Amino acid sequence: MPILPDAVQNLTLAFERLPGIGPKTASRLTFYLLRAPEEISRTLAEALLALKSDTGLCQVCFNITRAGQEICDICASSQRDEGVICVVEEPLDVLALERTAGYFGRYHVLHGVLSPIEGIGPDDLKIKPLLERVRSGKVKEVILATNPSMEGDATALYIQQQLAKSGVRITRLARGLPVGGDLEYADQNTLLRALAGRQELGS
Repeated sequence: MPILPDAVQNLTLAFERLPGIGPKTASRLTFYLLRAPEEISRTLAEALLALKSDTGLCQVCFNITRAGQEICDICASSQRDEGVICVVEEPLDVLALERTAGYFGRYHVLHGVLSPIEGIGPDDLKIKPLLERVRSGKVKEVILATNPSMEGDATALYIQQQLAKSGVRITRLARGLPVGGDLEYADQNTLLRALAGRQELGS
């Protein structure tokens, strides 16, 4: 016989399916909601339902936008430079770049990276729409801002090859030492990239 009611076990298992949440954390969340006022559970349930029903994808850059809104606010803004496209893996990357308040171009969200091991190929990502945007003739620069991982680098290289004959400028985010970091704590790859991306100082 089960020790706990099905409702408790089912919610715990549902939490475990979320990234970064193990069995112990899932159990703590479940029992917190079990003890919490009903209003908290109802608010959470409504927010989860609205997450799917009230959101959609921009038909230009594929960033998350409001349901029924074909073009997101960034793509619709006349203040953004349509000649520069920053290619990122996920919508969260857009938020990270927007927080810098130093980028004024537009975006293209791939929704993943190439991963042959997981069976993810070019057709599983939003790469073809990116190539079509570049062929429109309005794009002058494509910034490849995929993560500095094997999959991210492979994805950036693939896109670079696909755009090689387009005539647009293709750049990659610089890599190196973080501000305030110490050399002794930096890993080998970070140091090598910092060396390779060194800049000349003005005299």
